[in-house]
Amino acid sequence: MAFNYITAQEAAEMIKDGDSLGLSGFTAPGSPKVITEALAARAEREHEAGRPFKVNIFSGASTSDHADGVLSRANAINMRAPYQNLPDLRKRINAHDCHYFDRHLSEMAQEMRYGFYGKLDYAIIEAADINDNGEIILGCGLGNIPTYAMLAEKIFIELNEQLPKGLMGMHDVILLQDPPRRREIPIYAANDRIGSPVLKIDPAKVVGIVRTKSYDGVKPFTAPDEVSKQIGSNVVKFLVSEYLSGRLPKEFLPLQSGVGNVANAVLYDLGESKELPPFMMYTEVIQDAVLELMKKGKCTFASTCSMTFSDQTEETLFADLNFFHDKILMRPAEISNNPEVIRRIGVIAMNTALEADIFGGVNSTHVLGTKMMNGIGGSGDFTRNAFLSIFSCPSITKGGMISNIVPMVAHADHSEHSVDIIVTDQGIADLRHKDPVERAREIIDKCAHPMYRELLTDYLNLGKGGQTPHSLRAAFAFHNAFNETGDMRNTDFSKYC
Repeated sequence: MAFNYITAQEAAEMIKDGDSLGLSGFTAPGSPKVITEALAARAEREHEAGRPFKVNIFSGASTSDHADGVLSRANAINMRAPYQNLPDLRKRINAHDCHYFDRHLSEMAQEMRYGFYGKLDYAIIEAADINDNGEIILGCGLGNIPTYAMLAEKIFIELNEQLPKGLMGMHDVILLQDPPRRREIPIYAANDRIGSPVLKIDPAKVVGIVRTKSYDGVKPFTAPDEVSKQIGSNVVKFLVSEYLSGRLPKEFLPLQSGVGNVANAVLYDLGESKELPPFMMYTEVIQDAVLELMKKGKCTFASTCSMTFSDQTEETLFADLNFFHDKILMRPAEISNNPEVIRRIGVIAMNTALEADIFGGVNSTHVLGTKMMNGIGGSGDFTRNAFLSIFSCPSITKGGMISNIVPMVAHADHSEHSVDIIVTDQGIADLRHKDPVERAREIIDKCAHPMYRELLTDYLNLGKGGQTPHSLRAAFAFHNAFNETGDMRNTDFSKYC
């Protein structure tokens, strides 16, 4: 059928106050760019005229400044789920100008289909191409768009001329059946393909196509600092030890890696390891370092939900697409993050923490227990089901005023039941087969910064018995000291004796 080509402004005018929008993409890649910018401009005009205008935004994960950023600055988001990472939106969330619902990424799509979040008015899909039958070649991030496209009453397409049609075949699009009719997911290795290379939609639902030519806008990662390098070295040291001891199979296991400088440092170190064999990845995001690993032959295949490459690295990918084409496969979030698959193929999960406590609990989301940072993302999907679950963080931040190893995490995202290994720049704490007190001593001795080890030992000694000897009165003494004095080193446990 002949589609209607419109401007971004015309698309924005169709959207009403209170509408719910499902956005394509997973992180910045694949997310809308121009319709959301036009929508933000419209919201500002409506607010200037004294009229309310906010929409509900559902995505795969975070988006970009083209979406979450501009809409937040326009105060145009009523509700947001399931993940975000931009400062302007974070400010709105922490000020309660935006209702934010943090959710495991693997669960978002199916809960939309269950009807937990009401009806979906529009889906906005970035595409490399679309034919008259409604078959779409998607961009560099897949996310939850198969579900959003199915549920939405109407669809906008952002046809991005920056994206090559050669992306055809790099997507594995599938929509799961819902309980009680769901069958097993037939993925037995990271490179198994089970779906369609294109997204198939009802062409009659497409109310407009907007032509664009926009980069994803992912900035290059800064060079790893010495702390990140040491963390990366420690993670690789642990994996080498496990491999040489025979606790990992000879062909190794697929890896999952979070995002950020520490994750990139880990991957670069893996590329330099001569003890570890080539490996595959089964993850939610791949970053710049993965392309380098593929060029070296160290990473043979990556199953992902998004190619979160800097603009420069994305150009490298597109320029050499024939080489990378069969080494990368993008899947929907409910497949890339699926607990069934993660457990079946034995994924090694590597994620970052804001803080960890001496008994093995991890806080991934809330600064000082109250202020949302980004969200839980997919860390819970992988942590709970991984062959090995590794969390890393610096031992201290702010020049030592904050210890990232604390008596008790101020917000609990991952319990000690799910955390196997904690790594900092100081060392490696192996928590497997250890009781709570043994875990505490391991974490204090191996992961805490020397300036905090005595204080953490003092806290452990405050405990009055029980299997996990917390002192409930003193559990947040580190956090209280920081709030009161700006430095956790000023903690005085004598007040709690």
